[in-house]
Amino acid sequence: MSQAIVVHQHGGPEVLSYEEWPLAAPGPGQVAVRQTAVGLNFIDTYQRSGLYPQKLPFVAGSEGAGVVTALGEGVTEFSVGDRVAYQGQIGAYATERLLNAERIVAIPDGVDDQVAAAIMLKGLTAYYLLFQTWPLAAGETILWHAAAGGVGQIATQWAKSLGARVIGTAGSAEKVALALENGCDAVINYTTEDFAERVKELTGGRGVDVVYDGVGKSTFDKSLDCLRPRGLMVSFGNASGVVSIPDLTVLSRKGSLYVTRPTTAHYVAERSALVVAAGALFEAVASGKIKVAVNQTFALKDAAEAHRALEGRQTTGSVVLLP
Repeated sequence: MSQAIVVHQHGGPEVLSYEEWPLAAPGPGQVAVRQTAVGLNFIDTYQRSGLYPQKLPFVAGSEGAGVVTALGEGVTEFSVGDRVAYQGQIGAYATERLLNAERIVAIPDGVDDQVAAAIMLKGLTAYYLLFQTWPLAAGETILWHAAAGGVGQIATQWAKSLGARVIGTAGSAEKVALALENGCDAVINYTTEDFAERVKELTGGRGVDVVYDGVGKSTFDKSLDCLRPRGLMVSFGNASGVVSIPDLTVLSRKGSLYVTRPTTAHYVAERSALVVAAGALFEAVASGKIKVAVNQTFALKDAAEAHRALEGRQTTGSVVLLP
């Protein structure tokens, strides 16, 4: 048996229940893993609330790191004792679990388990956004919302290492300072400034090449005003609510803009893509291009408290649950 955080009905953090959960032997193509760290992400709250519905009951979470304890038939790439990490396999909030071996990667020496658990989803998200959704070039200017958040801190450092000019937004003086420490050239406090007006000032009226927005509903409309003509609006999260565009002609009126709503699953659907992306991520961490801040940890049994902190914008950087 494993100890796990189980969701029996969709709802608020109170529906997260710490209890025993059955653990079978690994089947063909699977590995059993004793987890050492579990990443906390906004998608976990979407699945818990029912915004991204899951078949009930289910074990929450989709990102973690640990040690392989058993191999299923046909698994040859990994061995018992290997340190591995993953994202995108729901059931992470547990002390032990089964994983599809095709969707895990080895953790290299020099990257500890907490960092690995904290960066798989956030870091792979940053990778595809910066290298694939819009292959960011030196000299380009971007706006990154929630720059002090988990994805934001990784992505702004990475973007700066590519030679981009990075403008961030944050919701407090403390978070503004943190975003500046993590590579932003300028950070706008959206609680005290109109970020669209400030972006135009910072860019001499031109606007930015790309807006990366994981916040969603509350920032979307004004983000369109931050873009240069034919710029790209990348909406990759819904922290403040789901975005809708009832009138597509707004994109033409604001400069023949492009909009996309990507997800990690589609960018790393093939194992080869996953390995390349994870390799680039781990290299960026090992080389110092990205410094990962695990600023908060919670015991696994306190997952509800962690969800409240995340949804209450009380966290910065990455948050890890410890089984």
